[in-house]
Amino acid sequence: MMHPFEYLQNIEQQSRFNASALPQQVESVATWRGIGFMLAGQSYVANMAEVVEILQPPRVTRVPGVKNWVMGIANVRGRMVSVMDLAGLLNLPVKTGWRSQRVLVIEQNDHLVGLLVDAVLGMQTFPVDREAPVTDLPESLARFVERGFGRDGRVWPVLQLGEITQSPEFLHIAV
Repeated sequence: MMHPFEYLQNIEQQSRFNASALPQQVESVATWRGIGFMLAGQSYVANMAEVVEILQPPRVTRVPGVKNWVMGIANVRGRMVSVMDLAGLLNLPVKTGWRSQRVLVIEQNDHLVGLLVDAVLGMQTFPVDREAPVTDLPESLARFVERGFGRDGRVWPVLQLGEITQSPEFLHIAV
């Protein structure tokens, strides 16, 4: 008969013999995440922290005396959301009636602003060391792009939605 301590030593030896090797340590890569979207045929990404919600285009009530890119006001779960056509605001080609259109909702000073885009491409993740220069942007858009990220042979410009909603063009909506 085996002594209990010898029995435990035997179990330990068998466990060590049959144990798998420890997984290799893989160096983690710092990443940047954002919401990808299409605007006037080009892919962009917005900081995930800026977008509070993504909606189907809601029913809007038109507001008289405003510029044509102001679509109107919508009631979204009891909160008023100003809905703007982002392409129209930035003087880009506007595509209407697309079934893929979505509204990126951002919050500015306790106000919700919805920005209509052609399509949402979901969450996009980029290694921070893949930052790339952004070139060939329309002038109306270039000042709202601070950087971009390269992936799959193309550059995704990071569009700063909060900067757009604080711009003089955005704030002066009256005709």
